Amino acid sequence: MRNIDIPPVWLLGFAVLAWIQARYMPMGLSLYGGLTDLLSGVLIGGGVILIALAAAEFRRHRTTIMPHETPSSLVQTGIFKRSRNPIYAGDVLILTGLILRFDAVASLVLVPVFVWLLERRFIVPEENRMRRTFRADFARYERQTRRWI
Repeated sequence: MRNIDIPPVWLLGFAVLAWIQARYMPMGLSLYGGLTDLLSGVLIGGGVILIALAAAEFRRHRTTIMPHETPSSLVQTGIFKRSRNPIYAGDVLILTGLILRFDAVASLVLVPVFVWLLERRFIVPEENRMRRTFRADFARYERQTRRWI
């Protein structure tokens, strides 16, 4: 079960819910248009870029990217200077972009639910592990760098 309890699986689940809502329950709501298409592309692309930058930093530091594992080093370089959770921020951008792409306006309520789930299911436990593992270094990093952006 631990192998499927990862953010990309949750992102896929939320995206499927949004697609189902757009396809079978549009409720007469629409934001369809060229500007929405552009915005959705920018959000999805931005999310992918954030995730790629973060993954590159994890690889460079030779530490795990898996959320339920304890990292071997505290990554504070690259994109992690700006955000403690760029991968999760990227996931949120991708979900928002997909909701706009699907024209699933009513599903925009899923975005804060997704953020809440990420914080409770992944971020808080990860940060607790980081506090235990890296103690003063993580405390300093936590004071200097925002959780999201």
